Amino acid sequence: MINESAENYLETILVLSKQLPVVRAVDISNELGYKKSSVSIAMKNLREKKHITVTDSGFIYLTESGKEIAEMIYERHQLLSQWLIKFGVDAEIATEDACKIEHVISKESFEAIKKHISKFHNK
Repeated sequence: MINESAENYLETILVLSKQLPVVRAVDISNELGYKKSSVSIAMKNLREKKHITVTDSGFIYLTESGKEIAEMIYERHQLLSQWLIKFGVDAEIATEDACKIEHVISKESFEAIKKHISKFHNK
């Protein structure tokens, strides 16, 4: 089982890897507004759990398991925030709420929401 903080870090690494040529701890620190020391501790934990690899140059890459978790959280975040906005929720609030929901919603509930949305889209 992985905790919410670790999920956030993995998702951030995924998002940054789409924007930057390489991801470093300082990039994560800047993106999340955390102290570099906090990010270093988190990276050590993720490395020990084999969710990331870190090169000698300090470049951070997701492993297969890390990428799987990051993509799951990112998909939840995208879908939930988009739909909250469609329901009329302010974009900033929708993004904040999606960030909270994405970590606690069960796989079953999220799949049911996705299924409902795809039916809605296909009408």
